[in-house]
Amino acid sequence: QVQLVESGGGLVQAGGSLRLSCAVSGRTFSNYHMGWFRQAPGKERTFVARISWNSGTTWYSDSEKGRFTISRDNANNTVFLQMNSLKPEDTAVYYCAAKVDWSGSYAYWGQGTQVTVSS
Repeated sequence: QVQLVESGGGLVQAGGSLRLSCAVSGRTFSNYHMGWFRQAPGKERTFVARISWNSGTTWYSDSEKGRFTISRDNANNTVFLQMNSLKPEDTAVYYCAAKVDWSGSYAYWGQGTQVTVSS
């Protein structure tokens, strides 16, 4: 079983930055491709970014491209999401997720961390 624990959320003013972390345990971290998703109040969960097992490929939602950066540290079993130039519409619960197959579904999810951006 794989456990994912997000941290780093909080309250920030518009234009500010936050760095989310997701610590992974239970299996070999480098076996997994990792992703970040978010869910705003009253809305469905949406894709934010993803990164391949060796950091060779990253992919972003159009609305986050240029503002957010996903990265990972396989030595410390952690994936990060650096968020810059935050906007009130970025307010959501952010989740990390793991999968083995790049084209498959995410099999493991964290519990989420709240990000609130004030205007």
